[in-house]
Amino acid sequence: MRRAGGWLPQAWLLGLALAWAGAASAAETAAASMSVVTFNLHHDREDWPERRRVIQRELERLQPDVIALQEVIQKPHVRNQAAWLARKLGYEYLFVSTDPPGRFKRYGNALLTRRPVLARNEHLLAPLRDYRTVGHLRIDVDGQAVNVYATHLNERSDEDGKRIRGEQIADLLAFVARTDGGAPVVIAGDFNAQVDAGDLSPLRQRYGDSYGSVHVNNELAQVSTLNRHYFDAPRRIDHVFFQQDQLVAREARLLFDEPYAEGRWASDHYGVWTRLQFAPGL
Repeated sequence: MRRAGGWLPQAWLLGLALAWAGAASAAETAAASMSVVTFNLHHDREDWPERRRVIQRELERLQPDVIALQEVIQKPHVRNQAAWLARKLGYEYLFVSTDPPGRFKRYGNALLTRRPVLARNEHLLAPLRDYRTVGHLRIDVDGQAVNVYATHLNERSDEDGKRIRGEQIADLLAFVARTDGGAPVVIAGDFNAQVDAGDLSPLRQRYGDSYGSVHVNNELAQVSTLNRHYFDAPRRIDHVFFQQDQLVAREARLLFDEPYAEGRWASDHYGVWTRLQFAPGL
């Protein structure tokens, strides 16, 4: 048997290191965080009554704090999709559209939350002829105010589309500056551009890409939020951006990236789920 000065101190040091690691892990777990989903609904195409049940079940399982939805539609015989999901989930919601209330068909974006709502705003993005919007909710996450914004930018891939998205990003950032009230900011949606696109540069300079932050060592070029059943080339265009001096991205993954039945999908996009942790001192 070896003396106490042999293996015992080494075992003690190993135990101490494991204890420190466990304490750090426990502290990270205990720190306040919030989860966000962004998802393009593909409005009511294909079998919406079945698709909505699949979407509802997954969102019920995840219980995200915030859900940003794009391509939300309401029309005769189709109840507002965000309103339907909010009622099923027990969430509050904000629906934003360039179509005025009372019109027989309305199309736009939405934010759903299970947290108390402190403020809400909406804005039509420039250029107005492109019919794009941003919705805003300030919510209370366990005593911490957080701003969440949802948008859907121009879809064209040509130079005109890039120019329009650049104008929309500038207007979006100005709207955020007017409405954030000094609280942390999250911006989610379908940006119709990959995260390193030049037209997103002003946004990327101020906010972090949650999925890219978590999966920094992976081959991101092959990650797609466009459903590969519908689109040939992989493109990650659905994003959750976060204020990096206030929040830290801890987890991120794709949702609805498998068919729920043979040849049947929740949408022509995959969703993105992320968990954001509040920075120390908030």
